[in-house]
Amino acid sequence: MSEQETINQTNKLNTIHTLIDDLNNLGVKKGDTLLVHASMKSLGWVSGGPQAVLEALMETVTEEGTIIFQTHSPTLSDPIEWENPPVPIEWHETIRRTMPAFDIKKTPVTFLGILSELFRSYPNVHRSDHPAFSISAWGKNAEEFTSDHSLAFSLNDDSPLGKSYEAEAQILLLGVNYDSNTSFHLSEYRSKTCKVVTRGAPLLVNGERQWATYKDIEMNEERFNAIGKDYEASYHVIKGYVGQAQCRLFSMTESVDFATQWLKNK
Repeated sequence: MSEQETINQTNKLNTIHTLIDDLNNLGVKKGDTLLVHASMKSLGWVSGGPQAVLEALMETVTEEGTIIFQTHSPTLSDPIEWENPPVPIEWHETIRRTMPAFDIKKTPVTFLGILSELFRSYPNVHRSDHPAFSISAWGKNAEEFTSDHSLAFSLNDDSPLGKSYEAEAQILLLGVNYDSNTSFHLSEYRSKTCKVVTRGAPLLVNGERQWATYKDIEMNEERFNAIGKDYEASYHVIKGYVGQAQCRLFSMTESVDFATQWLKNK
């Protein structure tokens, strides 16, 4: 969608101040631990663009709380896993040998939009050290949440997701559906229903680039919308709008527990 089309489809001007009002009306509060999944284009046209959206979130939660975004880079992986699109098999070994190593400061976010990419480079944002499934955080517990992110089993209870669960985070789906809800991956680990696989990624080890392999599970977010629909049927989910984006705000602890049982029963 072009910027002109976005302007034409925007019912009212969005600013930092109107977004703060919308977030407050939805139920986002000062001091919250907030795990955000967001689509910039869903908001309509915003004065100040992505910067205004992030600053609205930060001014609402304040430094007394913590804001968390997934800042994944799944393209730093073994090309044998790539399906959309695949690359010729004769390229695989060259890709493994030449792909730049993961770098917290340099490696861009992929497939998650401009808000996650801008957030990971924002002042006072900490990013966890995982080549494919890093998570970034700002605020009171940012450094604690993003430290010691183990390579193997990347989104389990010891990961930033597990720490967010223990902190009783709220999840904000801002213009996206449950298939964007990373925290349901934590449920996949807890349910013990997923196949264990071996993954690969380029890392810096003592200043030297190395190709490393690690164990993880075969994740499947295709089930997440069905989980979310069933969750909403039994639990309280706050629904509303931020800008023109349809939003959901709900408990991470409660929803992860529900999703864990849902997966066990399938």
